[in-house]
Amino acid sequence: MAERSALGTAVIGAGIAGIGMGAQLKRAGRHDFLIFERADDLGGTWRDNSYPGVACDIPSRLYSYSFRPKQHWSRRFAPGAEILEYLRDTAQAEGLAPHLRLGETLTSARWDDESGCWRLTTPRGEYSARALVMAAGRLSEPKTPGIPGLETFPGRAFHSARWDHAPLDGLRVGIVGTGASAVQLVPEVAKVAASVTVFQRTPAWVLPRGDRALAPGEPQPDRAALSAEAEQLFDSRLSGSPELAALRAKAETHLRAHVADPRLRAELTPDYELGCKRAVFSDDYFTALQRPNVTLEPSALTTVDGTTAVAASGARYELDVLVFATGFETTRPPFARLVTGRDGETLAAHWADGMTSHASTVVHGFPNLFVLDGPNAALGHHSAFEVIEAQLGYVLGALERLDATDAPLEVTADAEAAYSAEIDRLAARTVWVTGGCSSWYRDEASGRLTLLWPARVSEFRDRYGTFDPAPFAQPIPQEVRA
Repeated sequence: MAERSALGTAVIGAGIAGIGMGAQLKRAGRHDFLIFERADDLGGTWRDNSYPGVACDIPSRLYSYSFRPKQHWSRRFAPGAEILEYLRDTAQAEGLAPHLRLGETLTSARWDDESGCWRLTTPRGEYSARALVMAAGRLSEPKTPGIPGLETFPGRAFHSARWDHAPLDGLRVGIVGTGASAVQLVPEVAKVAASVTVFQRTPAWVLPRGDRALAPGEPQPDRAALSAEAEQLFDSRLSGSPELAALRAKAETHLRAHVADPRLRAELTPDYELGCKRAVFSDDYFTALQRPNVTLEPSALTTVDGTTAVAASGARYELDVLVFATGFETTRPPFARLVTGRDGETLAAHWADGMTSHASTVVHGFPNLFVLDGPNAALGHHSAFEVIEAQLGYVLGALERLDATDAPLEVTADAEAAYSAEIDRLAARTVWVTGGCSSWYRDEASGRLTLLWPARVSEFRDRYGTFDPAPFAQPIPQEVRA
């Protein structure tokens, strides 16, 4: 297999982070990069999730690149197809087409200490790159539970992120899960299906959405004001705060206003603190659950026997379709198995006890590697674009540093350990750790908060939006190495 041309930067993934990285590389005058995307189209999460009702739960105005704001959104909370169109338009406007390698999957990336570069392998060839940017995201690998007997189910069974667009009209549909995807798709499926059974292992806190159409020519909401409002929401993620109590009261009021039946209301009331798991937003989920063709099963799906789905309660349901709205592989990203660092250690092995990093972007033992939207880089109160854009600035600064020296950049083990300790200290005050639940925000082995940045996003931008060489091992001068 012949090696293709050497690259300055290889970017893995063409979702929000990968497209943003490509745009900023191009704007910085760096044209020696490629963006590898395993799918046949760009868009990441918004390409993969096409289920009925899919939409953003962050105000549209905040859900775009600050360097390329969309002038008009159709709704206060943008539909998924509109976000995907925005990402495609951005890639075109930023001139990324020549740099995209769609349908080309990374199969391995290995650091070569002798040449000081990454050796990449795909089914189409081999590449070398001075810097490697992992932009594969945290919502790219669907998680489907191992349900005994599922192989005997004769109907259609699929994950919400791999939506089967064949009609559901007149069919008996089971939906497993009650998280962010489920609360969006249940009301839509209920409009056409003969019956819908929602399997609820754990109820979600539901907050009112307040969505509405934005008329053409209507002034768009002020981005700065929306950002400030979102930033203030962080206080409602602090354990015992009055802001958290007020938000919980808002969710309880929303539930009481829409569910009169005390039994159903009790089944929909979580036994953990609001925000411990991801809070969801909907104006019509509770209403949909009370339709005559919808049944809330307040226990998990445990087994399948042919067309019969059996719940933990012992209840049995005859189904034609099973939809798994059961989330993603978040704390143990599959791409980590493909990346091998300086000492032959894979990123997955390095993260065996949970993801760690420095600045949520760089990892000891993996020179010139930058992970976007990875360890502690997600937000529980604001737009994903905020941290991603800060990371893009960090990577650009690191590349400038690489230009100025002939030595690889590797963050020290001490810096990574100190950052992890700080994350733990900040996380200890939040509902994500103290709220009495298990969630995809925390590593299943260590219990550490490994997905979310546990402070205000302005703090992340101020501290890690630019590159600081201090936490990196100092390069050995050329004359000493000679």
